[in-house]
Amino acid sequence: MSFKIDRGLFKYDFIDHHAVLCVPVDADVKEIRKRYLKIARRLHPDSNFTENASQKELGNELLSKLVNPAYEKLCGDRTRTEYILILSQIGKRLIQESTSITLNTELARQLAQTPNLDHFYKSAIAKIGESQYDSLEQALQVIAQVSELNLVYLMRSTSKPSAAPRPPAQPKVESGTPQSNTPKNTPPAPAPPPAPPKEDSIVEQYIRRAQSLIDKNQFAQAKVELQDALKLEPKNSHCHSLIAMVYLKQNQLKMAKIHFDNALKLDPNDEAALQWKPKIDRALGQQPSDHKVTSSANNGDKQPDKSGSGGLFGGLFGGKKK
Repeated sequence: MSFKIDRGLFKYDFIDHHAVLCVPVDADVKEIRKRYLKIARRLHPDSNFTENASQKELGNELLSKLVNPAYEKLCGDRTRTEYILILSQIGKRLIQESTSITLNTELARQLAQTPNLDHFYKSAIAKIGESQYDSLEQALQVIAQVSELNLVYLMRSTSKPSAAPRPPAQPKVESGTPQSNTPKNTPPAPAPPPAPPKEDSIVEQYIRRAQSLIDKNQFAQAKVELQDALKLEPKNSHCHSLIAMVYLKQNQLKMAKIHFDNALKLDPNDEAALQWKPKIDRALGQQPSDHKVTSSANNGDKQPDKSGSGGLFGGLFGGKKK
């Protein structure tokens, strides 16, 4: 599928990442992250249980080729700064070319005329965002419509200096110029939105939510989060180890073994895998490693106890903690 769009800001050899995510051009990082997570859940193949294979493939393409790059660009500290600066320059260019700009949608024409610019614009963006990716075949047309709204908003807001979207630039300091004692009424330029101490990747956010669910013994929900994370980053050893622990607590020993094996292939020093894999091997009747296991796990060639309350794992996850 071709992802070429020739309307709105895309006409200026510019990839309108705000339109891809359907967020206002002045959206902050928190708003962008929230919107991205919602779209990622919609497009991720593992979340589309009711769709056929071609729809899942199309959703995955949109996610990997448009949505993920948009999120990375708008939430990366350096890339976001560069992007907003370019956006600001395009806004100035739009003012000069305003007489030659043709609007294709009625909504954009209304935005060009409305006196209440900010309210109309943000309400329109929010409304479109509710169903932006409901029809995957129409997704590019919707993105183009949003980009046209962004174009009109930039053109109109840039013509009002106080309302123009501002890039997160450093305040100007004129070195060597003596400070005047005359108080100035001009407020200082706002600082850029502070980046969080550590910019978590989408996979780390899945893992963090999963860990929280595990702490609450909500293993089924935790497994869904970790499966989503592995779909995005299949070689994450920590994720394999964590989902193995979920399977272990659900007494699904074979699945736990598979993921502990994967964790050790990716990280031979993974502590949880080193601790539990030999015990699972013994419980499944396989050759254990050098780790010593309790006699209750030694089932020989028998299948492990699946009652959930006895055997090797019943005691470990029951009331016999040390």
